[in-house]
Amino acid sequence: MATPVTMPQLGETVVEGTITKWLKKVGETVERDEPLFEISTDKVDTEVPSPLEGTLVEIKVPEGETVGVGTELAMIDGGGDGQAAAKGATAPAPSVAEEPEAAVAVEESPPAEAPAEPEAEVPPEAAEAAPGSAQSRREGARMDREWAVQESPPPTPVEAPPAKGPRSQILSPLVRRLAEEHRIDLSQVAGTGTGGRITKKDVLAFAEAKAPGAPTPVEAVPPAAPPAAAPPPARPAVAPAAPARPAVSGREEAISLSRMRQTIARHMVESIQTSARAWNLVEVNMENVAQTRAAAKDAFKEREGVSLTFMPFLARAVCDALLAFPEVNSELRDDQLILKHYVNLGIAVALDDGLIVPVVNGADTMNIIGLARAINEVATRARTKKLHPDDVHGSTFTITNPGPFGSVISVPIINQPNCAILAFDAVEKRPVVIDDAIAIRHMVYLSMSWDHRIIDGATAAKFLGRLKLNLESWDFGPEVGLPARG
Repeated sequence: MATPVTMPQLGETVVEGTITKWLKKVGETVERDEPLFEISTDKVDTEVPSPLEGTLVEIKVPEGETVGVGTELAMIDGGGDGQAAAKGATAPAPSVAEEPEAAVAVEESPPAEAPAEPEAEVPPEAAEAAPGSAQSRREGARMDREWAVQESPPPTPVEAPPAKGPRSQILSPLVRRLAEEHRIDLSQVAGTGTGGRITKKDVLAFAEAKAPGAPTPVEAVPPAAPPAAAPPPARPAVAPAAPARPAVSGREEAISLSRMRQTIARHMVESIQTSARAWNLVEVNMENVAQTRAAAKDAFKEREGVSLTFMPFLARAVCDALLAFPEVNSELRDDQLILKHYVNLGIAVALDDGLIVPVVNGADTMNIIGLARAINEVATRARTKKLHPDDVHGSTFTITNPGPFGSVISVPIINQPNCAILAFDAVEKRPVVIDDAIAIRHMVYLSMSWDHRIIDGATAAKFLGRLKLNLESWDFGPEVGLPARG
């Protein structure tokens, strides 16, 4: 028996996803919890496992199409037991056809209850003749006629947009935001998604078509006398839509931005427009950490199963400094400053097609071993597309690590709604002056971008000073299996 596989609910704020790749073909067998397809949302790119075992008999949504939560994506022939498993594995979501029915029930109820108001004082004949009752009946009849028009299949895409009520209930935040940016009335946009749903591509295509013909509505108003003159200017507006994009020369390549790249671009611009960004930098002598790591890394890898990098040492020192300076670990909500006396540490992870910031929750409660495991886990899940949208929410402070790529000094953009972000650049051997003598030491620049609406320069400098002191003076040995200093 074929069981539908639906778009799962991958987070409270995620209402749609784009099918980027089907990992199985029609006719192939799939095991329960085996990756079935990849999706891209505004938050993460992730693999979705099959909710049941069986044979993939139909793919309903092709690659590249964006659909809402609850949409049927495929059919798997897995028997009777598989249907129950599939229902338990996907979040229930009302279909497009079910939502209008609920809307009609709400709209029709007031006319049905209208005679109840004069029931005690007005005779039935008077109630029927009352203007209010007649108006209610006329209003109900009008709404029935309008709904009959909405339920009938639109003959052309031009007539589809008037169904505002049902369609507006499933518009994604991304579609709404694009409509606001381009000042588009969504009632004029014909949806090409499942069930006539308006997608991001529909809005962008409408915006491109609208740009060359923007003067058309203005020119159509003055010549009110000749009605036949209005349609001709409107038609050329659609034709120039193709040349709206710049031409690509022979040595250029046009690549559509991935959903992740678009999200990164939007978030970075929003951050710059939101925060009053300032920047500080300190130079840290990492010789203490480098020697501890060198002495413990082999045994640590064999014992714990993960590599001992510089990052958990830094994370441990950062958590201590954040608890000592909670302003750096805060968030601005309206006119209130929310100080957070806990640390959920965002760790920026570079991917082939972008950057993502999974969160290590409760980082302040972990030692170096726990931080090494947690950082390795979130980084691995990010690179293998195993993250869920909730895994990238709730950070209180973020660390980005461009050092392995050779970067020496960075000025990162703040990860909203954090008020600061720390860049951990390359640890290099450099000549430094120690006790009036030149020595070779492992050195690193730690730079921090911070929001001047919340933090002042003195606080930022004190925080970085505390972080520098922790890294240069702490005895990390006992936490990584080495004896304490004598």
